Amino acid sequence: MPPVSASARPPSRPSAPGIPEGTRDVLPPEWAQREALRARLAATFSAWGYRGVEVPALEYASAAHPQDALAFKLIDSGGQVLALRSEFTTAVGRLARTRFPAGPFPLRLQYAGRLWLRALTSELGRLREFNQSGVELIGVESAHADAELLHLADAALRDVGVDARLELGFPGFVDAVLEDAGLHGHAREELHHAIDRKSGADVDVLARRDGLSAGVTATLHALTELYGGPEVLDEAAALAQGARARAAVTHLREVAVHFGRPLLFDLGVSRRYDYYTGVTFRAYSPGLNQPVLGGGRYALEGGLPGAGFAIGLERLARAAAAALPPEPEVVLALDLAGAQTARAAGLHAELAWTDDRAALDAYSRERGITRWIAGHTWQEVGA
Repeated sequence: MPPVSASARPPSRPSAPGIPEGTRDVLPPEWAQREALRARLAATFSAWGYRGVEVPALEYASAAHPQDALAFKLIDSGGQVLALRSEFTTAVGRLARTRFPAGPFPLRLQYAGRLWLRALTSELGRLREFNQSGVELIGVESAHADAELLHLADAALRDVGVDARLELGFPGFVDAVLEDAGLHGHAREELHHAIDRKSGADVDVLARRDGLSAGVTATLHALTELYGGPEVLDEAAALAQGARARAAVTHLREVAVHFGRPLLFDLGVSRRYDYYTGVTFRAYSPGLNQPVLGGGRYALEGGLPGAGFAIGLERLARAAAAALPPEPEVVLALDLAGAQTARAAGLHAELAWTDDRAALDAYSRERGITRWIAGHTWQEVGA
């Protein structure tokens, strides 16, 4: 699935001096927050049976890769063109095919790590280097499997204190309706983009240019408005003339039943219809205009079915900030015994590097440390 991430600062702010545009320094408070989120997500994924894997940051460049046009590329000493990892699904899919060729399926895997893209896109918060955690459910294709991922996505976000709404799409539904309307080639491709943008004005321009009937134009407009609760599936069913479109609506109904909780549906989602083979979903948190999570169903090379989702850690850090507990108090230990006592009590202890009390006092005040410990004896800074 496409990367999902965002900067933890306003996207218009330039990079710090001395580092490339689209990259950023991460300072200790944010680093600690992000690592806590990563650990919580990993624990949740593990509890659901998703085992961890790690894939190389360097890959062989390939025109067939879904992010090939946006990948950073380099040439190794043997002349081979390599690329920095730009999304995880392809890499984890390769691992599944080569390391688990016979399963056992379903294969449940989780990952976490850094991604790189050459382009600065608003969807990624203007970052070209960012972090993701995610899961892949490989080797099965059913409404039960899709619902499992929705349940896991919801559980993972709740476990880090984020109450997000889940939105389901099915890019192939739009394509099927366009096909049933007799639209093909470049015209169909352009309408995909117009519908995905929910641009009625662009739909009208394209319809007039291609001489589409009033009935077909009305159908196209209806596609842009297919957003809401369960009633959207009824509206979609009314537009579904062919077998592909009807099957998409039926599958979404089955997924909704297996999930058993309220969902939002956006059946005008049409972007990357050539990549996703079934359900897609996103999770939105209040206050953020970009999803904290995104995923969907796809087919790996060789036809092996897969589905999964990725969580952008930078964006999640913004959404979860209020829910994370404060860091433990930091104290200054004047000896090793004091450090051991403090750490046994769940505190963070820095070790004094000098006997100069004036220097230690000045450092403690600047660092925000209010207590010292020697052995088992505590004292307030400056006392």
